[in-house]
Amino acid sequence: MSRKKQKQTSQRSLVTLTNPKSPISEQYRTIRTNIQFADVDQNIKSLVVTSSTPAEGKSTTTANLAIVLAQQGKRVLLVDADLRKPSMHYTFQLLNTFGLTNVLAGQAAMKGVISKTGVEHLFIITSGPIPPNPAEMLASNAMKQFVEEAKQNFDIVLFDSPPALAVTDAQILGDLSDGAILVVQSGKTEVEAALKTKELLLQANTKILGTVLNQKKISKKHDYYYYYGT
Repeated sequence: MSRKKQKQTSQRSLVTLTNPKSPISEQYRTIRTNIQFADVDQNIKSLVVTSSTPAEGKSTTTANLAIVLAQQGKRVLLVDADLRKPSMHYTFQLLNTFGLTNVLAGQAAMKGVISKTGVEHLFIITSGPIPPNPAEMLASNAMKQFVEEAKQNFDIVLFDSPPALAVTDAQILGDLSDGAILVVQSGKTEVEAALKTKELLLQANTKILGTVLNQKKISKKHDYYYYYGT
């Protein structure tokens, strides 16, 4: 992908940054508010965002949610925990030479792989080099230590996860996190797939905070909105 195309793609994806007054951006702020309501009974410091299958919008949702949380003044750490097909370095136009996998392999300290973004209060750790054993790395003691350290240094940590039905990574991350958000795409995600994903996450002791329905056309102007519901 060319640098120009990468920039155009990231601009389209980060609507909360490029067009904060748009209806879609407002829906992301609604998601943020609903998460805060869910935080009444539990101090939610870490969230994993996943989907049933690829290309349902989970990474776009994670990035924009991270932005609106940071815009509220929270110190946010966005972690690209998709160690199979990472994308956050493209979205935020960052290098991916060092990242999460380097920390888990003992090759770097967390503070050494944190990248700043153009958004105040928002920091990112990219995936790092793609490993041959992603699930094992995420299930390691090093990952548990990583999560605890991240929660100590940031107000909230967001993990972008691989699709839940394809691999076990989302379940592993769900067990390590305080909650999960499931992204489904209108007209694409099958009901059976969404229900199976919910079942798998619950089996992993994951607290599902809600579901984001995206690409739902609701007006004659062909605008697409994001909805959040439990």
